[in-house]
Amino acid sequence: MPHGLLTSDYDFELPERLIAQAPADRRDQSRLLVLHRKSGQIEHRSFRDLPDYLSAGDILVLNVTRVLRARLLGTRDNGAPAEVFLLKRVESEGWEAMVHPGGKLRPGRIIRISPELSVVIESITDRRTRIVRLETSLPEDVAIERFGHVPLPPYVKRTDSPIDAERYQTVFARESGSVAAPTAGLHFTRELLQSMQEKGVKSAEVVLHVGAGTFKPVEVEDPADHRMHEEWYSLSEESAAELNRARGAGGRVVAVGTTSLRTLESCVRPDGSFRPGEGDTRIFIRPPQSVLGADVLLTNFHLPRSTLIMLVSAMAGYDLTMSAYREAVEHEYRFYSYGDAMLVL
Repeated sequence: MPHGLLTSDYDFELPERLIAQAPADRRDQSRLLVLHRKSGQIEHRSFRDLPDYLSAGDILVLNVTRVLRARLLGTRDNGAPAEVFLLKRVESEGWEAMVHPGGKLRPGRIIRISPELSVVIESITDRRTRIVRLETSLPEDVAIERFGHVPLPPYVKRTDSPIDAERYQTVFARESGSVAAPTAGLHFTRELLQSMQEKGVKSAEVVLHVGAGTFKPVEVEDPADHRMHEEWYSLSEESAAELNRARGAGGRVVAVGTTSLRTLESCVRPDGSFRPGEGDTRIFIRPPQSVLGADVLLTNFHLPRSTLIMLVSAMAGYDLTMSAYREAVEHEYRFYSYGDAMLVL
């Protein structure tokens, strides 16, 4: 059997010290590993060198989702601590959420977050999450922003701090709805985006609201047996037209992050053109599939056995992907959400 088709193919040793616990001092100060697919060459650069690899007519695809302050920390009626992690709005019902401690938070229970915000447990879903209702005199978005905490990934072993409110959010974030950041976009500064625009690099916006399932490893040996989490996406008519114009003129589609690529792959036609669309996607991009929706991928370094490292492998090829990861470990790149980036050309 060819390599890259089994989950165990995506195991790799990662020293814990390489898991970034905080952002770099400046967004564009991160390192950039550049992987050339045709030659197999690897270069070690800085993220601020990204414009060197892009040309006039290329088009950046930016996921403009905004991270919710989705962690609500409060107390039960008996004073014991409780946590509600908002996942997504459920029309007319409230919010789907994960809760802790799960065994104690049955329907009817109330968690008091602040004098101005309480959470009522309404029901339990088939997947053991909860449907909850927010009780507040404030607009819900205002209450969440005021009393919620930044939902740092589970491998960041600290509580959130004021710096995370800024840095665990892209500079182009606009559409609130994610519980994790589209991390490849975290490296961009407004100045870097402006310099690429001046060079003639275009941009198109998409939305994909990142769900908590993005951190879930694949626990079955055959990835085909893995149940993919759904994430809501949108590609507007305007963005589809911009992408089609750029590709039609010979420009490359540059997916900024796996979330942008998942959106593109959900909307690409067999001939490489794009149609507008929106909805929930469970698309699982992995070898031996090929990628149609992007010509270049910018991404961070991902968890072993994750759907995201498999997606990168579909783009770059299994052997090249794992070779790049070994080199990243050897050169002590910083991994995961607050880590460094890789450019697949």
